[in-house]
Amino acid sequence: QVQAVESGGGLVQAGGSLRLSCVASGRTFSYFAVGWFRQAPGKVREFVATITTDGQSATYADAVKGRFTISRDNAKNTAYLQMTNLKPEDTAVYFCGQGIYSTSAGTYGAWGQGTQVTVSS
Repeated sequence: QVQAVESGGGLVQAGGSLRLSCVASGRTFSYFAVGWFRQAPGKVREFVATITTDGQSATYADAVKGRFTISRDNAKNTAYLQMTNLKPEDTAVYFCGQGIYSTSAGTYGAWGQGTQVTVSS
């Protein structure tokens, strides 16, 4: 079975930065897009960013454009989300999944356990 482990979350002040990592198991990592999604208490899982299999193209949610950067290193089975100029509304649990390149959580699977990001005002 494939699975993923997210890390790098924490508590930061507004305007600060964090880099999240997603380490995936399995031998097919390079065959799938990677998506980052986030979920706040009482809210649905929300699209954040996704990256193509080769890491050359990416799509971002309007709320994070210009602030977040997604990347991947296929040799390490790892994807990243570099977050800068964080805002309180970015507070959520962040999840990564592998699947088909889209902005819908339904095309992704092999989710990790999530990592908490909390941004204070």
